[in-house]
Amino acid sequence: MALTSSISSVIAYGCRYRAPPYNNKNNNLLLFFSLSYYTLPLHHHPPLLLPRVLTARFRAFSLLTSSSSPFSTGNSLFSKMENITGGIPGNKSRNKTMVEQLQRYGIIRSEKVSEVMETIDRGLFVPEGTAAYVDSPMPIGHNATISAPHMHAMCLDLLKENLQPGMHALDVGSGTGYLTACFALMVGAQGRVVGIEHIPELAAWSIENIKKSAAAPFLESSSLSIHVGDGRQGWPEAAPYDAIHVGAAAPEIPKALIEQLKPGGRLVIPVGTFFQDLQVIDKKEDGSLSIRTETSVRYVPLTSREEQLRG
Repeated sequence: MALTSSISSVIAYGCRYRAPPYNNKNNNLLLFFSLSYYTLPLHHHPPLLLPRVLTARFRAFSLLTSSSSPFSTGNSLFSKMENITGGIPGNKSRNKTMVEQLQRYGIIRSEKVSEVMETIDRGLFVPEGTAAYVDSPMPIGHNATISAPHMHAMCLDLLKENLQPGMHALDVGSGTGYLTACFALMVGAQGRVVGIEHIPELAAWSIENIKKSAAAPFLESSSLSIHVGDGRQGWPEAAPYDAIHVGAAAPEIPKALIEQLKPGGRLVIPVGTFFQDLQVIDKKEDGSLSIRTETSVRYVPLTSREEQLRG
């Protein structure tokens, strides 16, 4: 792919970044970056253009166009990937293809993460009849969503050193149970994984999903458990945790989660309201914190159950 040396500015959903233009009229250039809800072609402009520097890694690549727009869904990272992997749930071949595409575009960089995402079939954790292997978030009811596969891959990669065999992990806003099941495979039978979800129907559904998956033995042995509760308060019964993941955006980092993080542990959480950053918080052995921003994202808010159901 030939790129010119000049630089052009692109703004998408309040996140400003710079990318080299691509002049081949037979191809569309898609800028890949990690937004939980939106990844947009370069020609798209949102109604509100507010400057914000995107700190994430990104790469540019071309996708062949067809007579119909390859960006018809509006929020898929990879149109080719969508064409290949969209399909009915429970298809291990399509799940494997999804993982291979995430590897190809540099999202999955760890063999362990690749192995786990191939083993836990995403198709078992999405609503029936949906395109399970498209790289896009999707609604799961109750004003909640399951994140796009690239966001799950990114979070697994960020937490992989804290998801070693025997370690403890907490998944806040565990939703349909997909990432919680991935955590269980990574920490193994000697580890401990807790998912916490404040919508009882989602918690019950996630347990049924996990029972159908490769993580079922961990649920049976109680090394993996799902609980109904307010994730902002964590789950102190199994604390401290080596890894904590939060699947919704908090206006600020909940103190309870910091307290339940083990020294040497890592918390990955989206923080913000309209503008959100995926923050990585490492707790040092002396209890002090190191905080950095991995990327700009867009998640549903971390709220009470009542506020979430009100929308």
